[in-house]
Amino acid sequence: MLDYAGLEALAAVLREGSFERAARKLHVTPSAISQRIKLLEERVGQVLVMRGSPCTGTEAGRRLCLHVEQVALLENELRRNNPELVPEGQVARPTLKLAVNADSLNSWFVDAMADFTQGGNELLDISIDDQDHTAKRIKEGDVMAAVTATSSHITGCNIWPLANMHYVAAASPEFMARYFGETGVTPQTLSQAPMLTYDRKDAMQDKWLHQQGVAARNTPPRHWVPSAHAFVRASLSGIAWGMHPTVLIKEHLENGTLVELVPHSGISVPLYWAHARNAQAGLERLTQCVINAAQSWLDPIDPKTDTRS
Repeated sequence: MLDYAGLEALAAVLREGSFERAARKLHVTPSAISQRIKLLEERVGQVLVMRGSPCTGTEAGRRLCLHVEQVALLENELRRNNPELVPEGQVARPTLKLAVNADSLNSWFVDAMADFTQGGNELLDISIDDQDHTAKRIKEGDVMAAVTATSSHITGCNIWPLANMHYVAAASPEFMARYFGETGVTPQTLSQAPMLTYDRKDAMQDKWLHQQGVAARNTPPRHWVPSAHAFVRASLSGIAWGMHPTVLIKEHLENGTLVELVPHSGISVPLYWAHARNAQAGLERLTQCVINAAQSWLDPIDPKTDTRS
């Protein structure tokens, strides 16, 4: 039998990032937190916490933390369906750790959150990550569920198709005139025109450049802008061009404040919802909220882009 006092302390440290904040969260002393984790590490025979600022979990620590969160979710479902067995107040509100890409969080995913939170007492802990990398977060036990572009099998997970998020390369009319006015959009002019990139994991602009025949060695100047809102503002302001979800810039395209660099050359990214299989019962309602929101905002997944086996 696992030591749940130790597991509770471990989960608090990994959520809060320090022993001190975990102690305040659990209304105990930092030394009590340290002692509980030490005993838990001795019991499982592994280091579970990497001390630092912030404290982080080892792979074993993250998986145990996820186990705690799954147990809390199941207990909450038990209370919801059988309130006579678990009186109100005896079960803490569970926190669901999710990984979502910035463009989804800035658009349709908030509708899923609103729908989900209106029907229960669960709390959400959302971290932003690129859709091509969120599947790794589930594999590592870092999150319970994620919006991902990965359609292939993930061990221990269920995967649900959501919808297509369509991206277009767009810039302001002033930017278009400055960099492409004389000779148009060509591999040579593209290699000189500044572009936006969200973070080091964002390869969307590079994929589009490759489609346009721009060699990797001719990558244009790059501005790093790690904000979905500022990403659009930067293009509107004429700073650079970028790959934008059409759901976020539809009005700008319609009124001409943003213009496609090459019409009808966008990239469609099929999105999927992946969650830990052993938490399925507690995640059924969230899964349905996510599916409904994605499909109300975005286009259906094209069978040609759905690579699920």
